[in-house]
Amino acid sequence: MRKYISVSLILFLLILCCMVNPVFAADSGKKKGCDAISPPEIQDILKNIKANNAKVLYIKKSPLAGICEVAVEIGGQPNIFYFDIAKTHLFFGNLVEMKTMTNRTAQSVAEIQDKKRIDISKISLTAALVLGDLKAEKKVIIFTDPDCPYCSSLHNVMKQIIATRKDIAFYIKMYPLEFHKDAYWKSKSIVCNNSLQLLQDCFDKKEIAKTDCKTEEVDNNIKLAKSLGITGTPAIILPDGRLRIGAMPEAELIKLIDGK
Repeated sequence: MRKYISVSLILFLLILCCMVNPVFAADSGKKKGCDAISPPEIQDILKNIKANNAKVLYIKKSPLAGICEVAVEIGGQPNIFYFDIAKTHLFFGNLVEMKTMTNRTAQSVAEIQDKKRIDISKISLTAALVLGDLKAEKKVIIFTDPDCPYCSSLHNVMKQIIATRKDIAFYIKMYPLEFHKDAYWKSKSIVCNNSLQLLQDCFDKKEIAKTDCKTEEVDNNIKLAKSLGITGTPAIILPDGRLRIGAMPEAELIKLIDGK
């Protein structure tokens, strides 16, 4: 009995020491590694890469030992970069896990995007071009540019999807980018004629006629896209409000639309 009492007493004294004296505690409360990097230090890095206006979303340990991952928001879009603990080198680009060939950088970007949902009920689809059945249950909103090659690639994928999935429809809103000098008037011609064929002609590098019709739809689309933080095309707004930028394979897009 004395033996058990002694062991219990020793344990009690150890717990008491940890409570009154942090020296005995397992965690001193001090941050280490990437967690110890302060926001001002990150701001210094951003100044060096000419990204002073970037908003820091997080700093955390990357999958690589001794390397930190930083997420920043620039122009409404998340961007990822890496640096070593000593802050002597910066790393840009995709970090790929070789065993599974998983793009960990893209994974981080997707996780950030998925936390931000767009309220699609506030997006008017009245003047949108519809690719698919109007009665389709799943509506996907696409911001596209008639002179964007990636938009052309995605458009082909969209046509493949509606050929087999009658429950999916794509609502296309014209969003000409400033550096495509003819995209604005082409977008107006497409909208005024409410023509998927004209859009397809643009993607096929065919000439289309200019129009002198009056419409505010294209200008409204540009304002809307910018207010949503969309700065590139193609932009995909999924039925649950998730946002994706860029073209993707058919199988991947279907998984996203189905909420997987």
